Amino acid sequence: MSETSQPLDIALTGAAGMMATLLRPYLEKAGRRVRLIDLAAAPAPGPRETLHVGSVADAAFMNAALAGTDAVIHLGGLHREMAWKDLVATNITGTQVTLEAARINGVKRILLASSTHSVGFHPLEAAGGGRVLAPRPDSYYGVSKAAMEALGSLYADKFAMKVVSARTGTGGERPNDARMLSSWLSPADSYRLVEATLNDLGAPGHHVLWGVSANARGWADLSAGRQIGFDPLDDAEAFASELDTGDVGDTFDGLLGGFWASSSHRIGVDNYPQPVAK
Repeated sequence: MSETSQPLDIALTGAAGMMATLLRPYLEKAGRRVRLIDLAAAPAPGPRETLHVGSVADAAFMNAALAGTDAVIHLGGLHREMAWKDLVATNITGTQVTLEAARINGVKRILLASSTHSVGFHPLEAAGGGRVLAPRPDSYYGVSKAAMEALGSLYADKFAMKVVSARTGTGGERPNDARMLSSWLSPADSYRLVEATLNDLGAPGHHVLWGVSANARGWADLSAGRQIGFDPLDDAEAFASELDTGDVGDTFDGLLGGFWASSSHRIGVDNYPQPVAK
């Protein structure tokens, strides 16, 4: 993987969220200067981190927050199924505002956190076929992520940016259920994804790839990511002995979206089944 040697000013949206919190120590170790952007103040900013509290859908705020930055890691947004108007306001409009602020400020490297749910109605085996799947969302949330990818494509082509749309599986410090043995993206591999966005491979251009680790039980073809230097190294299998692999909770049902693509899922409603206490 090609590394960027000099410290970069990076804007990190969704900075108070779980994935950003796990990513921040890796950016700190690499010497990046990071602007922590979120509606809530991210905890314990380090010496090379600055807080920017506001909405990704606020154009004036984002134009100011991105001034002088070199790259954007766009993790900000709603991460569950929600009412349509809320997903549009945050995930779709928020992405457009972020991309436009990047354009205004001359930012040419952008990572967008898309989702498996943008293609949730595709069968599992389609993800291993070595081709970029066309959008086939399983929810309003999935539609919002498909729109995010479309916006990324527009800005990459129109304004000569490198935009990476990473269809992430499930983040977290470690896998906590059987499904995550296939879909996990480790914190270290999320950092490798950032570094692949910063390099010059495939620039300019829009790159749709799987944001998952090199899981032994994984369903995803990782070749698109490797073409731009994203070479994940971690494997959820290291945690398999600690999990009850007979209780998946969110069954795949043969589709990438799992429960979200099932008849039990209600669009516009966060009715994902909660784990049963043991």
